[in-house]
Amino acid sequence: MAEPRLPLCAIYGGTFDPIHYGHLKPVEALAKQVALHQVTIMPNNVPPHRPQPEASSQQRKEMVELAVAGLPLFSLDDRELQRSTPSYTVETLEQVRTERGDRQPLAFIIGQDSLLSLHRWHRWEALLDLCHLLVCQRPGYPIAMDNAEQQNWLDSHVTTCPEALHSAPAGKIFLAQTPLYDISATSIRQRLEQGLSCDDLVPQPVLEYINQHHLYR
Repeated sequence: MAEPRLPLCAIYGGTFDPIHYGHLKPVEALAKQVALHQVTIMPNNVPPHRPQPEASSQQRKEMVELAVAGLPLFSLDDRELQRSTPSYTVETLEQVRTERGDRQPLAFIIGQDSLLSLHRWHRWEALLDLCHLLVCQRPGYPIAMDNAEQQNWLDSHVTTCPEALHSAPAGKIFLAQTPLYDISATSIRQRLEQGLSCDDLVPQPVLEYINQHHLYR
């Protein structure tokens, strides 16, 4: 008798400084498109590709907890916050793959901007051996890759069929039709610094936490 199929699980990494609706809403839409029932948010501690976070690791973890409370789709994994070294996605995925086993369909959620710069990631060629990539649209970023070699790589792995993500443990790229939210953590930090409202950009419990701890001032 065939072994029961394991459910597709996804990891969503980022700095989350702070977490906002531009993180949450597209992923909720993505989950509906591909019948995804579990998304693990994984804040990173020392992001290798970008400026270091303003809020501490503990504060960013607590803001994520507040943002996803009552949202059963999301859970939190703080393993990368325990590291003092740079958080390389491929190494974290290797660790998760070892924990979950070879059969588990596993995906990593990125934005269109990250897809376009993926060739600059540490050991990027190994990513699709470990997981699928689920790509959310981002305002202002093209759909095409920078050159023919990268475009051929994308074309050879892309799928429009959600079932392909459930029936294989890794190896596919799904370009999701997610809503475009022109929200960035940078613009939110700037608005907070200027005393402008962010009520429609950030979950209320997170805003209350930011005000309580005088963050981004």
